[in-house]
Amino acid sequence: MYPGELAIRNLVAQWHNAAAAGDVEVVLRIMAEDVVFLVTDQPPMNRGMIESRLRYLLTLYRVESTSEIQEIEVSGNLTYCSTVLMVRVTPVSGGKLVVRTGSTLSVFRKQANKPRVVEHDANFLVLARDAQPCA
Repeated sequence: MYPGELAIRNLVAQWHNAAAAGDVEVVLRIMAEDVVFLVTDQPPMNRGMIESRLRYLLTLYRVESTSEIQEIEVSGNLTYCSTVLMVRVTPVSGGKLVVRTGSTLSVFRKQANKPRVVEHDANFLVLARDAQPCA
């Protein structure tokens, strides 16, 4: 495994762990200042939108995610990574678990004297079979 590939695998794991711990600050450090997120049925989101949605979500839900990396390609300062992602969302006040799953494509950029960060993320999750819709 090449160092760039290992770095991306570590970033993906760090993202999952930070989200599960409710650590928004770690999630933000993984994102570029000009990050753009694309998700199904939503307009593109910038960093501020992602931060406010994540902070709100984590007041109501516990989020656990896992992914199976399908491909990582490192080329100079840019890297892309495709995964199959599963996100489990459980209301903190009790209630039904919601599971969303689907494909993602993330583009990372290596910054001068800094680690790689997510620059673009396309996240196409749908409600998993037999899951309950979020209220």
